[in-house]
Amino acid sequence: MPRITRRGLAAGLAVALSGTSMAGDATAYAPRGKRNGGRRSQRQFRGMWLATVANRDWPSRPGLPADQQQAELAGFLDTAVQRRLNAVVLQVRPTADALWPSPYEPWSQYLTGEQGKDPGWDPLGFAVHEAHGRGLELHAWFNPYRIANHTDPLRLVPGHPARVHPEWVVPYGGKLYYNPGLPEVRRFVQDAMLHAVRHYAVDAVHWDDYFYPYPAAGQVFDDDAAWAEYGEGFPDRAAWRRDNTDRLVRETAARIKEIKPQVRFGISPFAVWRNRTTDPAGSDTRAGVQTYDDLYADTRMWVREGWIDYIVPQVYWNIGFAAADYATLVPWWSGVVEGTGVDLYIGEALYKAGDPAQPAPWQDPAELSRHLTFDRDWPQVRGHVFFSGKEVVVDRIGAMARVVADHYPTPVRPPR
Repeated sequence: MPRITRRGLAAGLAVALSGTSMAGDATAYAPRGKRNGGRRSQRQFRGMWLATVANRDWPSRPGLPADQQQAELAGFLDTAVQRRLNAVVLQVRPTADALWPSPYEPWSQYLTGEQGKDPGWDPLGFAVHEAHGRGLELHAWFNPYRIANHTDPLRLVPGHPARVHPEWVVPYGGKLYYNPGLPEVRRFVQDAMLHAVRHYAVDAVHWDDYFYPYPAAGQVFDDDAAWAEYGEGFPDRAAWRRDNTDRLVRETAARIKEIKPQVRFGISPFAVWRNRTTDPAGSDTRAGVQTYDDLYADTRMWVREGWIDYIVPQVYWNIGFAAADYATLVPWWSGVVEGTGVDLYIGEALYKAGDPAQPAPWQDPAELSRHLTFDRDWPQVRGHVFFSGKEVVVDRIGAMARVVADHYPTPVRPPR
């Protein structure tokens, strides 16, 4: 099911995974590895993503009156409380724009239908106030480098930084991106995102899985000029690109702590760092995409270095999926975070539940509940995040209701 939203990538990437057959009966799948011999913490992260790009979740369409947009957003927060969740991860910078009055970037088109048009209210301020009033954390979700889901700079509002600085922009895969290889770009996107941290009581800065873009067949990400200027001393372009991404993560982490030490920093990557066939330290998977090699994102190192406070790998496959088994990836990530002090939450593909395009396990309302049952044997797993808000509300086949009934008997506080 093709999507232009971040979480939809898992459906599209399923075809990029080598092998799609089921491996055994998921209901009988036995947990492996280290067992939980101690008592689990009473604190647990229970979150949902709320996507604004292309009006995926909210607002339901651009151009709604402010009071209707506010009512819709409040409805999502009420549903989160009803489902006994304790955090909402709200996308506030989907495409180099803003859902708050930013001096760096234009108002998002997903509010009014027109990029740069003031909606007449402050969505991020409203969201923080309303979420905290309900006892929910509000994690501000930013996409660092995506500018637009098209390749025409003239469709951007006049004065957009990407039009003022065309040398910052790379068209690729039908989209526009800021070039991660330019130091001035890295500084700018940090400034733009951290403005929200300075001015709002957000509980965390949250990034998704887009750093360098996912590979597009037959296309080249044209960063030749930046590589020629800044690549000296690196063994190859891949190492330089990874260093660019590392710098963004490390610098942002340091700046967050300087501004507000209590604000957390979390990242939600594609779940496969590297396959074991590529690297003995990798997971026993056969994924067609590896974050280290294809997105130039060394997600494992960020955890081991302690640059982030939490990580939410998007483990968007069912138990028993041959190419990337949920029951393989959760233990692997548990081993990565063990002893680091970085919290591990698992990203769950609620959007797949009941989707007729998905394989048989996703037609079973109990599949997601089995995931949480499996995770009980891994004490490093401190919570889950569900993609996404629309499915938390609609709950097509009752998969979310089953999770709540089986695993969320009472409200709890998130880890801190």
